[in-house]
Amino acid sequence: MSSRWKLGTVQCRYQSSSVQGNKTYDMVIVGGGIVGLATARELTLRHPTLRLAVVEKENKVAAHQSGKNSGVIHAGIYYTPGSLKAKLCVEGLELAYKYCDENKVPYKKCGKLIVAVDHEEVPRLDVLYDRGLKNNVRDLRVVGPDEIREIEPNCRGLKALHSPHTGIVDWGEVTKSYGRNFQAAGGDIHLNYNVKEFRTTSDPDYPVDIISNKPDQTIRCKHVLTCGGLYADRLAEKSGCNPEPRIVPFRGEYLLLKPEKCNLVNGNIYPVPDPQFPFLGVHFTPRMDGNVWLGPNAVLAFRREGYHMTDFKLGEFIDAISFRGLRKLAFKHLAFGMSEMYRSLAMSAQVKLLQRFVPSLSPADVTRGPAGVRAQALDREGNLVDDFIFDGGVGSLGSRMLHVRNAPSPAATSSLAIAKMVADEAKKRFDL
Repeated sequence: MSSRWKLGTVQCRYQSSSVQGNKTYDMVIVGGGIVGLATARELTLRHPTLRLAVVEKENKVAAHQSGKNSGVIHAGIYYTPGSLKAKLCVEGLELAYKYCDENKVPYKKCGKLIVAVDHEEVPRLDVLYDRGLKNNVRDLRVVGPDEIREIEPNCRGLKALHSPHTGIVDWGEVTKSYGRNFQAAGGDIHLNYNVKEFRTTSDPDYPVDIISNKPDQTIRCKHVLTCGGLYADRLAEKSGCNPEPRIVPFRGEYLLLKPEKCNLVNGNIYPVPDPQFPFLGVHFTPRMDGNVWLGPNAVLAFRREGYHMTDFKLGEFIDAISFRGLRKLAFKHLAFGMSEMYRSLAMSAQVKLLQRFVPSLSPADVTRGPAGVRAQALDREGNLVDDFIFDGGVGSLGSRMLHVRNAPSPAATSSLAIAKMVADEAKKRFDL
């Protein structure tokens, strides 16, 4: 039965050629995203004598969620006090800034305002403030209308929380830096390696084969750790695990401020979350390249890596809509879902929401921007799985596998803290 529980100077030399013959490793991490590479780096620091590798199906690391996100370094305000998300986020922020300083990864502490624009939102803002204090968020304070305008001259609101230690960074660049550190310590990264199957072998020293979809690619190892993001459930199923919680892809589409309008905001401007709805809501997010992203909305993607409205994969679409959990979620939030779909088509509707915070914003100030896809774990009752879930394989693979089934936002901010936790579990489970 599977076990489940909750809880910079080296040149990059990623290997992109096919793996010829059988390579052998003590452990292989499947997934070249930020959680996979942070964990790989942590394992090399703790166990420098182990032979470790990362395999990634794309031709580069950070190809999906890790390189296609808002780029915010979160402070830990939103999360339930005492939860793993809260603890890992607060710890992760400090570790992220320290890592960026030591590895010369640029970032900006531009701060964040969470703004209540009507009286109904003020009590919810007060709850957030209490949460932030209990989570030990540094220097979090309440500000009124005048201070809101001092921090963000174009923003209007009744009351706000100001988090000066919230920042921005290019998480894709951070992921690449983790990879360089991992390689400098002797780890291998194999790109274009799409895992098809896990298979037991008769080799007592290296009892697991990781079979690629290419016939000339096979890696043999002692232990496997998967950090598959949008395909986390599929990877777990390959070792006999329960298919649930299921990963359902939600596309978040952003607008962009036109270059001449980027001075409308100085830092992050966020709404007060409404607990009636499953997602956070639209916000203003400055980027390291000088752009400002506005959004996102949240709509069902028609494939797991569907970054455009027209991206479609029949099998993945049927898999999503046939899942009872998605149908129950859609039924519970039908009006919300329809409004998100409408805003996907009509930029003016998205701008109207944003004007609640920056009234001077107009539809002429924006263009369509990029999109990301969120790997949202759902249970069969339609509940968003909001904390970390790990799983083991079954049968002969059971003692050899550890699956990261869900690493919810803010996984990028928390990546180094998550890596420590996963490395602890790997040590215990695999007797490293």
